[in-house]
Amino acid sequence: MASLNDISLRQLEYVVAVADTLGFRRAAGQCHVSQPALSAQIQQLEAVLGVKLFERDARRVMLTPAGGELVVRARRVLREAEDLLKAAARMGDPFAGPLHLGVIPTVAPYVLPEVVPALVEHYPKLKLRLREEKTALLMRDLDEGRLDAALLALDTELGRAVEHEVIAEDPFVVAAPPGHPLERKKQVRLRDLDDEDVLLLEDGHCFRSQTLALCTRVGAREVDFRATSLTTLAQMVMASGSVTLLPQLAVSMENRQGQLVVRPFAPPGPGRTIALVWRPGHPRQEALRAIAGTLRSVWPGLKAGAKR
Repeated sequence: MASLNDISLRQLEYVVAVADTLGFRRAAGQCHVSQPALSAQIQQLEAVLGVKLFERDARRVMLTPAGGELVVRARRVLREAEDLLKAAARMGDPFAGPLHLGVIPTVAPYVLPEVVPALVEHYPKLKLRLREEKTALLMRDLDEGRLDAALLALDTELGRAVEHEVIAEDPFVVAAPPGHPLERKKQVRLRDLDDEDVLLLEDGHCFRSQTLALCTRVGAREVDFRATSLTTLAQMVMASGSVTLLPQLAVSMENRQGQLVVRPFAPPGPGRTIALVWRPGHPRQEALRAIAGTLRSVWPGLKAGAKR
């Protein structure tokens, strides 16, 4: 039976790289080693484990069923090893060094210009590494250790357990073109959207999932157009005569010229909860809680959410 001395972290790194790229040459380039060296290490690991990890021919590389299961475990081992190194490096000062932070696209452009300078001022030794991406990809990178934390909406299915700190509540509003019947209302009720044509974001955005569920519940019709951003949604309201839903967080930027009729929902209206999330047991979780507190204190244009 193989022992721990027969397996190296480098071999696991090579296996994960091949699984990610599905190519030995690309994986070798990613790991900065020669292809023969990488192939030899993987063959050695396969011999030690007694299983074939990859099927390979002249055209393609595929994971075997056993390989797929073992790659999941390899990722976990590498993530834990990375966390060990991070914990050791930051024991002296958890607010120093790189912090990889993901942000969903329906939050990033509206808060980063205000909160990043505050974080830099509060934590001058912290080196922020920011990434804007949809929730599913942020959660994947969080789980695999490529991100330390992410700013996203708690109201969607995240797919795994996380630790979190609530930053703010972000209510939804209705945006319509001038002259639309909703302009006469001071507040909108969900039933007012019955039989309305509504513009929504493209698949993959958690904000789409939330607004689509609301529209389906009241009988609103989704327009045959899916926007890539809230900016596009706001512009298409004017072009199409349809209505859309926006998070309050985006209104000051997307309606800065006052071209839209924006109406709040009558309470209790729909909305989302913005939170900072991270992996359970993250070595810097106390620092992340402190950073969440700073985010709450400088969050733009919203009443900060209560701690949960």
